[in-house]
Amino acid sequence: MLQAAIISKPLKPELAGILRDLIAWLDARHYHYLLDPDSAAYVSGVHSIPRVDLPKHKPNLVIVLGGDGTLLAAARAFARTTTPILSINLGSLGFLTEIPLSELYTTLEAWCDNCAEIEVRSMMRAEIIRDGRLVKQWDALNDVVVAKGTIARMGDFSVEIDQQAVATFRADGIIVSTPTGSTAYNLAANGPIVMPNVNAMLVTPICPHLLTIRPIVVPGDSTVSVEVVGVPNEIYLTVDGQEAVQLKLGDHVRCQRSDAAVRLLRHRPNGLFSVLRSKLKWGER
Repeated sequence: MLQAAIISKPLKPELAGILRDLIAWLDARHYHYLLDPDSAAYVSGVHSIPRVDLPKHKPNLVIVLGGDGTLLAAARAFARTTTPILSINLGSLGFLTEIPLSELYTTLEAWCDNCAEIEVRSMMRAEIIRDGRLVKQWDALNDVVVAKGTIARMGDFSVEIDQQAVATFRADGIIVSTPTGSTAYNLAANGPIVMPNVNAMLVTPICPHLLTIRPIVVPGDSTVSVEVVGVPNEIYLTVDGQEAVQLKLGDHVRCQRSDAAVRLLRHRPNGLFSVLRSKLKWGER
């Protein structure tokens, strides 16, 4: 039986009507549906499945109803699968969830007719190395950020690329980003915009205390290592702006291209610059 997993943004009242119509559409086409807890909250009598367990059911398609944050969570959950993700924008910006609700069913029809396009986005593997041992690891679609906590003091960081020393400097933090994440925190920190199909990683300091420290674009097969060499109070590693863990003095955060990827379902290609024009008024005065 064909299956569709549905992942929704929490606390969106309009989802009650959206999910009712979507489930009716899936039922009419003999799709079995799997709901995460945030989706099941709006549908009576349906058993929910935790997001992390949805890939075990091997759905044919994942439908994300929300914003970019909801998609990032879904992407990490399905990172080790080949399941395509259809993301519908219910948020305010939507760089990744660029398909509007009005195009939900035309895109689903295109998927059923094998006419939809699948856009593959590379991910980044981030690892914490402590005392020479691997402590924890993640796959990130956007970025990993090493930055200070609540105290308004800078940290001291050392950066290596392919075991070659780059610099040691004081800053609020460092962003290591994929091309997909170049329009996220990296862009806010004055990092470059990189087209999603470029094989690269970006290293962007956050408010460095040196005028000579600038963002760097490195080959996608590089290994970027960030060491915490001075801790003002608390330093955290944050993955895709959602998962966080506190770091210790001497910890290394090692970033390299992951062998996992995200497959985004599109009815038609929109293009990065079209998104920039519509979302950020790119090129307008």
